[in-house]
Amino acid sequence: MSELKEGDLLWQPTAEVIESATITNYINWLNDQKVVEVKNFPELWDWSVNDIDGFWSSLFPYFNLQYSGDLSPALASREMPGAQWFPNVEINYAENIFARAQNEIAFYYAAEDSPLVEISWSQLREQTARMAQFLKENGVGRGDRVVAYMPHIPETAVAFLAVASIGAIWSSCSPDFGSRSVLDRFQQIEPKVLIAVDGYNYGGKQFDRRNVVAELQDGLPTLEKTVLVPHINEHTEQLSNATLWDDALSQSGDTAPDLVFDRVPFDSPMWVLYSSGTTGLPKPIVQGQGGCLLEHVKATVLHNDLKPTDRYFWYSSTGWMMWNYTIGALLSGCSIVMYNGSPGYPDMNAMWKLAQDSEMTYFGTSAAFVSACMKAEITPNQTYDLRKLRALGSTGSPLSVDGFAWLNKNVNYADSDRQLAIESLSGGTDLCTGFVGGARIQPIYAGEIQGAGLGAKVQAWNDAGEPVLDEVGELVIAEPMPSMPLFFWGDAEMARYKSSYFEMFPGKWRHGDWISFNERGGCIIYGRSDSTINRQGIRMGTSEIYQAVESFDEVLDSLIIDLEFVGRESFMPLFLVLRDGAVLDDDLIKRIKGKLRSDVSPRHIPNEMITIKEVPYTLSGKKMEVPIRKILLGMDVGKAANVGAMRNPDAIGYFVEYAKGLEK
Repeated sequence: MSELKEGDLLWQPTAEVIESATITNYINWLNDQKVVEVKNFPELWDWSVNDIDGFWSSLFPYFNLQYSGDLSPALASREMPGAQWFPNVEINYAENIFARAQNEIAFYYAAEDSPLVEISWSQLREQTARMAQFLKENGVGRGDRVVAYMPHIPETAVAFLAVASIGAIWSSCSPDFGSRSVLDRFQQIEPKVLIAVDGYNYGGKQFDRRNVVAELQDGLPTLEKTVLVPHINEHTEQLSNATLWDDALSQSGDTAPDLVFDRVPFDSPMWVLYSSGTTGLPKPIVQGQGGCLLEHVKATVLHNDLKPTDRYFWYSSTGWMMWNYTIGALLSGCSIVMYNGSPGYPDMNAMWKLAQDSEMTYFGTSAAFVSACMKAEITPNQTYDLRKLRALGSTGSPLSVDGFAWLNKNVNYADSDRQLAIESLSGGTDLCTGFVGGARIQPIYAGEIQGAGLGAKVQAWNDAGEPVLDEVGELVIAEPMPSMPLFFWGDAEMARYKSSYFEMFPGKWRHGDWISFNERGGCIIYGRSDSTINRQGIRMGTSEIYQAVESFDEVLDSLIIDLEFVGRESFMPLFLVLRDGAVLDDDLIKRIKGKLRSDVSPRHIPNEMITIKEVPYTLSGKKMEVPIRKILLGMDVGKAANVGAMRNPDAIGYFVEYAKGLEK
């Protein structure tokens, strides 16, 4: 255990760090241009959330963003949902990425079965131009959907940039997702083109996904073309109307075409991300070209402090919004370090070796990875040369005080006075960003996130709808942000959108996390306030788990709860009601795990399976996931559940007893 306590000062920026930070340069620019007079970060943040029009407008000239049109008005409508940003601006996300390229190398890429290689900006530009030309020749244009069943490899980034460059709409799933989970997402948006890999390596094993790709083709009747990236072999016989990746790129001839960017209206859809709930299909969240561009350039340059000389890494899959955010880091002009494979193969040193070999300067990971490193008792800074690292980011779940302490001791370079900035951050798929996180000119305290991001009026609210300090409340965003969803695909009246975020506090975004803020602006995330499952940053609705689990004849009903304990790894038990005579033996457990692995994802396999007599239900027939979660996290039953509104109040007793056995 660490000697640190929550709230202890861990890191103080030096005068040199403050002077060189981009956020300092931005403050000086605001003062020089007479946009506003601010002296420090708290004053800057206060201005950014009270004059949101002025703040977001200032990013265009400061970053020299490429666009057409008039910046006025910045915000035609402030209403949430439905805020309308920069209605007279046309812009292209991909154009601004290529416009900011200032060094030679775009990507450093490694995989379990591939050594570190370099992809230059010129190679990236040529391949993007070739893929864009191929898509256009196959009838893809503004508003058409291109979907990807791809891992985190350079081809995926090329494909996205090509799609964005022509004003089409991107959506992706990781190849560890089963076909049912992928179809539940992609069928909703009726794609024209599928880009897929035929297999991948993970944990020293090869996974053949050719049958899954064929199932995706069969289940997506709107598909007109499939592009296959070969990992296992180059055979496409079992697929219809499929072209190999290299053949698609070569169709434009020996000379690469020019990369032409279609500037589209600011709020044009750019990609569809997914977040699923307790019932129904996953929510297809549509985010815009302009909104994500502004948010990502702000977050990666001002908050992550990325510069063209940086080499930025965040371990992610294409099913997590951190993949999209990582592509957004290119807006800083930096190089991205990519990795395809297990972060723990062949052992927990693998990513630290990658940090050394790639001369990484920013290491992005999850609290779960840090916990795994602690358990493995490794000492990266004793084994590898990590002197290039100047910052580390953690997200996906709360980073414990022990996690802060371990990183501070074992990743800071042992023989250097330089101190590593350890930035815990949190946000979500819903806005495709971290809206609480780091600020390089602010001190870092153990167990805390440094505070809310610029332009993000994040607060903790009590049940009465009042902002509170030093008290756990609902995470609320009180003012609109440009990367908030434009809409949910197919949600014509925005009914599902409104019910997802605006039912509890009308007109204010309620995110679904517990949070507390202290007097200095620091904050702590305490996990989900709803029943959404968050495993290694991948959010999944319980409905997809239930669909798989309750397909077994032996299972009558089920309840799954994801417990995010502060300072511990998350723990996810699955409670099962079995038919008379059925037994939860090793065979049934194995089959349930296999079904979840194939239909949902390996990340969403429960830590434990337990049989119960009945699942607690409300009088309206809803599983009481949130109240049971609160009970298992230690809340008093009277506060956690309204027993009078239960259909079967006796069912709650089992969970009260089960909670007593959980480690506190």
